[in-house]
Order: sequence, then C-alpha cells, then structure tokens
Amino acid sequence: MQPTYLPWAGYFNLMAQVDDFVFLDDVQFERRSWQSRNRILLDGHEHLLTVPVRKSARDTRLDAIELASDDGWRDVHARLLEAAYGRAPFGREGLEPVLGALADRTIDKLVDLTVRIIEGWRSALGLSARTHRASALGCGGSRSEHLALICRALGTRDYLSPAGSEAYLTEDRFISRFNMHLSIQSFLPRPYTQMRAAQFVSHLSLLDVIAHLGMDGANRYIRGESA
Repeated sequence: MQPTYLPWAGYFNLMAQVDDFVFLDDVQFERRSWQSRNRILLDGHEHLLTVPVRKSARDTRLDAIELASDDGWRDVHARLLEAAYGRAPFGREGLEPVLGALADRTIDKLVDLTVRIIEGWRSALGLSARTHRASALGCGGSRSEHLALICRALGTRDYLSPAGSEAYLTEDRFISRFNMHLSIQSFLPRPYTQMRAAQFVSHLSLLDVIAHLGMDGANRYIRGESA
C-alpha cells in the first residue's frame, strides 16, 4: 500500500492480516491524493487535512517529495486535530503518535511523516506485521510485475491485495503470469457513535475510530470483530 496521511481503518485491516506489509513509496507522487491528505471529523462534519509539499516535477517519486519549508502548517494541523479529538473519550490515545510526528522538525520528507504516524498506530494497536519500504527493496518492473518482484524479494508467493487493485491484477494475469497466490481484501466500515455528528460519517481517518472506541476497540474494529 502507498503510505498515506492519517489512513483509514481499512488500511490497518490489511496490515492486520499479513506477515509482511510493504509501503509502496517508489511510485509517482499524485497531487490531491490520499498520499498527502485525509479526512477527520471536526464539529460533527468531515474536514479535509492536506499536507503542503514543495513543488516538484510531475514524475517525481513519492519517496522524494519534500514537505513545505514553512512549518506553520504543522501547528495548524495540530490545533485542528486537538479541536477535533482532544475531548473525545480516547482522543489522547490516537493523537499522541500524530502530534509527536508533526512536532518533529527533523522530518522533512512526506513519506517519513506518513510512515512515522502509521508505525506509531501499528505499534499501539499491537499489529505484528513486519514493515518494509519498497524503495529499500529495489525491485523493478511496473504495475503487477513490480508487486510480484517485491513478493519474491520477501520470499513469498502469497499476496493480499486491496479490492481497488483487483481489476488491473486480473487484466495483467497476475496469478498465472507470475505464479502467485492472490487474495482480495474484504472490509466494510461499521457505524459507531461519533461526537456531535448527526449521522455516522464513514471512511474517516483511523484517528476517528481510536478517539471514539479506544485502542482496544479500534483493534477489534479493524479486524471486523464486535465492539
């Protein structure tokens, strides 16, 4: 999976099912994508937070994208996150890894920021998957071939894919062409009580789940278990 900013529960549902989880950071950066943004619940309504980055060429890889030199956005994000979840039942549990990453001015790459937050939540959730960066594995190829080469580098032929990738994996004959075993993720978010929301707002950052259900509740939630 591409490292994203404040990813949703489905991201961690995938991570909870695997032995090895790969941050696909060697792909092209896409502006206005989940790579640098996500949604939170602010005053009962969804609110989009976007990480500003430095200008770069259109074909710049994700792992080379630098954060904006003006650090003011970090404080803005921290204040908005505090306002959104500071008084939630378990807000501090979810906020701690995020605020720590935002406060670390030595982080100057987008991927380093997003992975830091994801790893913080992974640890707090007790997920045992080993994590890797695709950029460190140095695998070539494109599309499904790239994924197959990553799997080979990790010594496996078993690949769990998010549902959104099923179409192109089928088109590329991923199973027969590369002699792979393919499973497709199935995860549907379930409603839970959210502060000040007139009705349930789905597909928000995992932070919303943790803030309202706690870390133990979030762990059960991402695994599809009853609260």
